[in-house]
Amino acid sequence: MHSSKHSLIYSAIILVLMTISARATNNMVTTTVPLLAKYSLQLSNSLVELLSALLFTFNFITTTFINPELNSRVRRRVFVISNVIILFSLPLYYLSNEISIWIISIFAGIAFGLVMPNLITAASLANDKKSVERLLSLYSTSLSTSLILGPAIVVYLLTKYDYRDVFLWFIPIAVIGIIISSSIRFPDVKRESSGISVIKNKGLTAAALSITTYNVLFAAFTTFLAILAKDRFNLPNFDAYFVFLPFYIMSFLTRLTMTIRPFENLRMPMLISIIITILGLFGILYAPNYSIFLAVIALLGIPHGSIFPMATIMISRATSIAERNAVNSYFLAYNNLLFLVVPATIGFVSEIVGLSLSISALIIPVAITAVAFFKMFWNDNIMVKRCFVGSFNIFQ
Repeated sequence: MHSSKHSLIYSAIILVLMTISARATNNMVTTTVPLLAKYSLQLSNSLVELLSALLFTFNFITTTFINPELNSRVRRRVFVISNVIILFSLPLYYLSNEISIWIISIFAGIAFGLVMPNLITAASLANDKKSVERLLSLYSTSLSTSLILGPAIVVYLLTKYDYRDVFLWFIPIAVIGIIISSSIRFPDVKRESSGISVIKNKGLTAAALSITTYNVLFAAFTTFLAILAKDRFNLPNFDAYFVFLPFYIMSFLTRLTMTIRPFENLRMPMLISIIITILGLFGILYAPNYSIFLAVIALLGIPHGSIFPMATIMISRATSIAERNAVNSYFLAYNNLLFLVVPATIGFVSEIVGLSLSISALIIPVAITAVAFFKMFWNDNIMVKRCFVGSFNIFQ
């Protein structure tokens, strides 16, 4: 009993440190590379957008087509190598020029695509059902932590250094990832599943629909939230960027609550999260001043905090261990696709109807997806109880 408890605590510590290291570095790279390209290398706006798309595209390709096809033993080795590549990419970005930055970004995109899906899978390999869902929530909480710490570190560094130097200061964080990477758990199965049979898994369908109810909004936020705040309320740069702080803090607190007290019945949490999202989208459109706007954005941090961990819990409830790596990979690939398509669409539509109305119009896909999700899964086992299938029973 004590040995099992100590093993769970050890796994939790390793998972938290690895997730913060990987996600903080990933977030820094994806947000700072465009700034480096624009202001240090003097690339045009169109080339900067293409460079950002290159990072996401190779991440998407790796997550969708490579990671699901690798067996557990090979994937473990590739995971460690990918963390080494991420480490070496940081000083290479520091030394980059207008040509080499493209090559570095291809390898960085590939490496991140081989790291992040395996962290979700590792979080779902605890020895009992309750611990799995608690670790998945802890993983999500670690993501939120990295999204607070990472940008805070970057903002502080930029008060003293330029964009190139930021990459060097993240080397110690990447080193932590290398040290820990060999301790991350991988499925102990002889053969894993992938392809069409896994794509049809109801856990993947439920997770994709549920995350769509929120991530179409979050994908727009990552690109346009600070711009929207600045344009609507004529704010200085710092105040406009500050809008992310209450959003991520509320998200973090939501995920921390779910880690301490995991939801067994997901019906009402999902319903409440979607209602908050829809109300928040109306609030963005009609907020009369910056204070009310901040309150609305903070409120939207709740579904940001709740829906992602619930989506990963749905996957864990509906998949066997042999299926889980592929399902997690396809799930993250779908998320990457949203982050490619949604900002481009919002940017185009905003030229016609304005940014506030464009973001508020996301109520339409959110509502349609929510209706489809609840129609398909309201009475399903993955919503109302822990439903672990197939080979996962080896842990019972």
